[in-house]
Amino acid sequence: MMSTAEQLPRIFQANLGRFFDRVILPVMDKLPSHAELETGETDSLDQFLDRAAAQVDNYTANEAAKAFVLTLAGLFERQMSRWARAIQDAGGSDMGKLNGFEALTEMFVVANVVRHGEGRSCERLRALAPHLWDEESVDYHDLLPGTPVASEHVRIRQADLERYIRATTRFWGLADPLPLAVKNPPYGSL
Repeated sequence: MMSTAEQLPRIFQANLGRFFDRVILPVMDKLPSHAELETGETDSLDQFLDRAAAQVDNYTANEAAKAFVLTLAGLFERQMSRWARAIQDAGGSDMGKLNGFEALTEMFVVANVVRHGEGRSCERLRALAPHLWDEESVDYHDLLPGTPVASEHVRIRQADLERYIRATTRFWGLADPLPLAVKNPPYGSL
């Protein structure tokens, strides 16, 4: 008979994949975004308003992506907590094979920056993942007034969300002790 600890990784992997495929991807796909934002003087009020709307579209898509990082990090944390209790109840487990998950670390630090803003986590993220900031970007403008704040300029793109879901589902695949475990799943489609 299989223990709870043995079953949980497969269940967690499938739940993360379904959440990504059924919630995150459809929402991100439906949000309008623009590859390049036009700036400068406009010829008409309509052109100005169209440009402003495009800025708001891209800002909103980035905010949604940040919210999904928080959601994925929270879901994974809850799964880890449940699994740790089950492993403890079952008498322990070999965690030596679970390494190489830099995207998980990045996901948790992004979640902290999104949640708390400026501070140690923001500094750590800038060192860990400078690619999440692009001051020369032509597809994003901060809509907040005042002095720019580094934590508000974190850019989370769909590719980042896909890296995070691949890391979380791969983690559970490697932790899965049952036959036919999916050790290297696609980013979703589970």
